[in-house]
Amino acid sequence: MKKTFNSKVITLFPESFPGLLGVGVIGKALKNKLWKLQTIDIKKFGKGNYKKIDDTTAGGGPGMILKADVLGPAIDKSLKGCEDKKMPIIYLSPRGKPLTQSKVKKLSKNDGLILLCGRYEGVDQRLLEKYKIEEISLGDFILAGGEIAAQATLEAIIRLIPGILGDAESLKNETFNSDLLEFPQYTRPRKWKNIEIPEVLNSGNHKNIDIWRKEMSKKLTKRNRPDLWEKYKKKQDIK
Repeated sequence: MKKTFNSKVITLFPESFPGLLGVGVIGKALKNKLWKLQTIDIKKFGKGNYKKIDDTTAGGGPGMILKADVLGPAIDKSLKGCEDKKMPIIYLSPRGKPLTQSKVKKLSKNDGLILLCGRYEGVDQRLLEKYKIEEISLGDFILAGGEIAAQATLEAIIRLIPGILGDAESLKNETFNSDLLEFPQYTRPRKWKNIEIPEVLNSGNHKNIDIWRKEMSKKLTKRNRPDLWEKYKKKQDIK
C-alpha cells in the first residue's frame, strides 16, 4: 500500500490553499488522496477579546512580530496525531538555508511536512528554538508572507512522490539532478518562424543525441549558473 504524504500549513490565510496545488497533476493527486493537505488558521489562536496574534518588536524597531503564545498552540494542533510520524516543521524565511533539489528529495522521504507561514516582521525566535523549527528560503528576495513559498515548496516535494507524475523517467533528466541545467527542448513543427529544430534531434541517432544534450547542458550551466558549473567541474575533476 502506498504511503500518503501528509502536509499541514500554519497560516493567517487558509483560504489561499490549495491554490495552484489544487490544479494539474498535483491537484489530481490531492483528489486521489496520494497526498493530504490541512490548514491551521493562526487567527483562531489569537489572544484576548480582539484575538491578538502579533505584538511590537522587543527592544524597539519597525513592524510587528507573530507571538510565540499564539503560534505555539497552532503548532501543537498540527502535531496532534503525528507523534509516530516523521513530520519536520519548516518555517519559510528569507534568512533560512536555500531550498535545493537535494533538500527537496530528502523532504519527500518523510511521512509529511508542517509548514509555518510567517507575516509582518517574522516570528518570535523562542518558538523556533522550542520546536526545533528549520528555516528554509526560496531565494534572496522578500515576499509579504510565506504562503506562496509554502505552495512552491510543497509542489517541489509532492511531484517526487511515486505515482504523482505519469512518467517517472522524466525526473531523471531534470535540472539539478547532476549539477547541470537541463538541455533545451523542442517539439513539432520542425520549422517555426524560419527557425529549425537542431538537426541532430531529428537524426534518430540516440548516441549523438545524448552527446548533444550533455554538451548543451554544460554550455547552459557554464553561462547561466557558474556556481553550479564549478560544483560540477569539481565532482568530475574537470580543469
